[in-house]
Amino acid sequence: MGIFTRKIEKQIGAYQQELIQTHYAEVENMYKQIRGWRHDYRNHIQTMKAYAASEDWEAICNYLDLLDTDLATVDTVIKTGNPMTDAILNSKISLAKSKGIEVTADAHIPVKLNLSEIDLCCIIGNLFDNAIEASMKLPCEQRLIRVYMDMKNTQLYISFTNFTAGKKMNKVGNLFQTTKGKDHGFGLVRIDAIVERLDGYISRNSEDGAFTTEILLPTIHPPK
Repeated sequence: MGIFTRKIEKQIGAYQQELIQTHYAEVENMYKQIRGWRHDYRNHIQTMKAYAASEDWEAICNYLDLLDTDLATVDTVIKTGNPMTDAILNSKISLAKSKGIEVTADAHIPVKLNLSEIDLCCIIGNLFDNAIEASMKLPCEQRLIRVYMDMKNTQLYISFTNFTAGKKMNKVGNLFQTTKGKDHGFGLVRIDAIVERLDGYISRNSEDGAFTTEILLPTIHPPK
């Protein structure tokens, strides 16, 4: 192995580790918010007990309606059936929404994946980060990311689509030309390396106004 190759692999490895630490920090932040909501709900229970003690049933009904609406923001946004996927998707969805980006996600993983948490973290994290960065170039009302994950026979299908500013991007090999920094390039290389190692398939498509990445990953654990 040449010196240049070892240097590139070292840089990719360092970037991968930094990426994983960032994702886990985002997940931890999400769980901190959930713990905060749980604390608030203890106070809500005390409030309803006070209403009940005074037999103010109308106030209790109104309060329950408010809690029912608020609960939609407390519950996990996505439940795929795979805990690590849930953590990464929900943390990234929360990050996207904090930046004014609408996210529509439909994700189902009814089997145990032949995929390490690190690989899953790198693939989904990079796809989401790229989509978020591209979306930030658009006005708030045009920011939208679509995520779809499901099984196609024995393969996991992953699709990310986001709207983009400007016209169709130029493709060089399997990648599209970009003006982003070197870390972005390492992220794309890492995704491709994981897909290749797992004998999967990846396709990137740029049409006017939208960019889509599709990935197929084989699994060896069929549904029980």
